[in-house]
Amino acid sequence: MRQLLRAVIFGILGYLVGATLTWLVRGGSLGDEVCVVFGYVVGLIGWLFGIGMGDTWVREWFGRPASELEVTGWKRYLGFSTDHKVIGIQYMVTFLVVLLLGGVAAMAMRLELAQAGEGILSADRYNQVMSMHGILMIAVAVAAILGSFGNYLVPIMIGADDMAFPRLNAVTFWLIPPVAIGLLAAPTLGSFDTGWTAYPPLSVINNSGQILFVLAVTTFGLSSILGGLNVVTTIVTMRAPGMTWGRLPIFVWAAFSASVLSLLVTQFFAASLVLIAMDRVAGTVFFDGGAGGDPLLYQHLFWFYSHPAVYVMVLPAFGVVLEVITHMARKPLFAYKAVVVSLLTIAGLSVIVWAHHMFTSGMATYLHGPFMFATEMISVPTGVIFLSAVATLWQGRLWMKTPLLFAMIWVFQFLMGGVTGIFLADVATDVQLHDTYFVVAHFHYTIMGGMLFAFLAGIFFWFPKITGRMINDRLGIVFALWLTVGFQLTFLPQFWLGTNGMNRRIADYPEQLEGANLFSSISSFLLGASFLLLVYILVSGARRGPVAGPNPWNASTLEWQVSSPPPEHNFSGQPRVVDHPYVYGTAGSRHAEFVGVTTTREQAEDRNGDHDG
Repeated sequence: MRQLLRAVIFGILGYLVGATLTWLVRGGSLGDEVCVVFGYVVGLIGWLFGIGMGDTWVREWFGRPASELEVTGWKRYLGFSTDHKVIGIQYMVTFLVVLLLGGVAAMAMRLELAQAGEGILSADRYNQVMSMHGILMIAVAVAAILGSFGNYLVPIMIGADDMAFPRLNAVTFWLIPPVAIGLLAAPTLGSFDTGWTAYPPLSVINNSGQILFVLAVTTFGLSSILGGLNVVTTIVTMRAPGMTWGRLPIFVWAAFSASVLSLLVTQFFAASLVLIAMDRVAGTVFFDGGAGGDPLLYQHLFWFYSHPAVYVMVLPAFGVVLEVITHMARKPLFAYKAVVVSLLTIAGLSVIVWAHHMFTSGMATYLHGPFMFATEMISVPTGVIFLSAVATLWQGRLWMKTPLLFAMIWVFQFLMGGVTGIFLADVATDVQLHDTYFVVAHFHYTIMGGMLFAFLAGIFFWFPKITGRMINDRLGIVFALWLTVGFQLTFLPQFWLGTNGMNRRIADYPEQLEGANLFSSISSFLLGASFLLLVYILVSGARRGPVAGPNPWNASTLEWQVSSPPPEHNFSGQPRVVDHPYVYGTAGSRHAEFVGVTTTREQAEDRNGDHDG
């Protein structure tokens, strides 16, 4: 708490110092965008120093010992901790809050769209709310799984004590709150209304709130790059003895693929935003067609990142779902090696498909065919992963608990997103459906359906490990079904709306589309209300849920062989990996051994026998 208060004070003082000094040097007013830029940069540095970076890291640069505060209990989640488990929970709680904020913005949009004509929001205000919803939800989709489960689980799954760069890991998380603050503060400068894509020329000439969007998203990109570097380095260099690449849990492979992708492509988006900032504050003309610039350049840079970013979102989701399915079906993961190859292939192919978002932009038509072919090719490794999930479920001893229910729903959701995506990959249909609500529906089935349901499956699956307590499974099943019904009723009609010509990102539509919009809007409130039940389930489970024990699922991977929650340094002895991570169906097999230590799985087997019976 002390660190957080100090960070807020240092951040505010830093912003004032940076903005004031800039104003004194160049004149004008404190509200000028140049002052805002320098104020934000200095404020961000002040925030990081206030939260504890100076105490635990910078002091050592000057040969002084670190002075990390010893904080216990819930207060440690409000300060600069280098424990990867604490950071994972910080990510999880933060993005759950951001998810709820983005959901409130979505319901405001749907309330406006319930009837044709202007309602509670003007056209300008609608675009601002739509833009805020878009960027908040994209941030959730990009970092929720990789930030939370990636941080919490990857080191334990590979037998490491922590991430490779613990302090850098803490900095990576504490870059996130300024992102949210910057976006939510944008209305003070006139907000931004460019959607999450921020296409020029509008992003260059509109309200000053756009500069806060640019600064916040660039900061988020920096966090993603640093996080990806840390995950990749941890997996490459810190695996336990015997943890060969062929014995990695599939979630680790998914986190590795997504992190490599994030590390390689995020800088292109950051570069495009820096160019926008320079056009706004430095007088450059990178995107001014009348002065020799090219607005289309931004689209190429943006989508070269943003389509791979889809897989930064869904690759970890693949890993979560497959982990849940193989453990809850009591079967080894079907076609493990093929799935690993598919994860890496998706990461590779994703960087050569970006221009299918630009079929209607005016780019050269001879490029349409190659990009259409590359986009459709990516469905092959994706299909392998989908079939692996189905085949693992087939004839498995299914343990029908909430995590498995969410994983099975995910299979349907992502199938819908993938099948409808084929229409947008083909030039002939894309030119008809581009910028319609068909794209909105497809996007939500792919990203919200593909990421959110996997995220929730992971929360319900690993909640006992993180908290040491079980969640009310009956309420969990009610929530899963409620959320699923609300989701289908909200987004299925939007496919019909798109094929009937309803444009996205516009606050009005023809009156003949009012019925379907009203139905979708009512359903969105049904969908949104389900998250109130989620909050209750999580809070009540953490406070009053039954004690879980170290391995309530009797799972085989390393995170389930330690106490719940795990000890500070994860293991009481050095694990030595001796077999595949999913050793189901073979008597006496185990993933890892601990010299002189009885594992929790061995204890569970001695007491109760294996779930296989």
